Amino acid sequence: MFSIKFFCILGVASVSVQAIEFQIKNNEGGQVWIGIQGNPGHQHLRNGGFSLGPRQQVSVYAPDNWAGRFWARTFCDPNTRHCLTGDCGNRYECAGAGGNPPASLAEITLKGHEGLDFYDISLVDGFNLKVSMAPLGGQSDGGRYSCKRAGCDNPINNHCPGELQLKGPNNWVIGCKSACLAFNSDQYCCRGAHAFPWTCRASDWPRNYPAMFKGWCPDAYSYAYDDHKSTFTCRNVPVYRIEFGG
Repeated sequence: MFSIKFFCILGVASVSVQAIEFQIKNNEGGQVWIGIQGNPGHQHLRNGGFSLGPRQQVSVYAPDNWAGRFWARTFCDPNTRHCLTGDCGNRYECAGAGGNPPASLAEITLKGHEGLDFYDISLVDGFNLKVSMAPLGGQSDGGRYSCKRAGCDNPINNHCPGELQLKGPNNWVIGCKSACLAFNSDQYCCRGAHAFPWTCRASDWPRNYPAMFKGWCPDAYSYAYDDHKSTFTCRNVPVYRIEFGG
């Protein structure tokens, strides 16, 4: 028994030394629920979710090779546990379930290719709240997308086209859908005959919705085959700060 406990203690110490901190802040004037989903083979931090009060911030810790995504759930009912945006199956803790679009995503892969962290903001699943991710510290290579803040700071709900709007209480626009979610066609969803980069070009669509999202948030991914300029990298980052709303 002693040897088992001894090795368990060593294992915990090892994880704590290598842990990466995610500072997650709610900049809204009301409560939001956070959703977290680990990529396949990675844990769901904090069992996938928790709530943040107005202006509240918490820290979540991950192994230094973790990969996954973060999003905000809005207009959540604590009794039914249902959220009008970003819902993960009427759960307080998402426990591996993804967020129901539309939802703005902050995505990251720690210690990916050549030991680099890769992170981005994605509007591929639409938009519900402003979101940003920024490394605090780290080693930059001096490039435009190295160790910089990635964010979507535009209140897209305010000027979302009518056909993409998700409306909530009092007929307010609470989310802006992707074209795929709104129309569910092979062309807009990049599937079937349109499942390749050369057959799913937003410029060929009846209306180039990704160009609109890209214009509102130039540093965020706008659809499945968006360019790679929205991927940021950094090395040896101890802390990432993720902010929602504001």
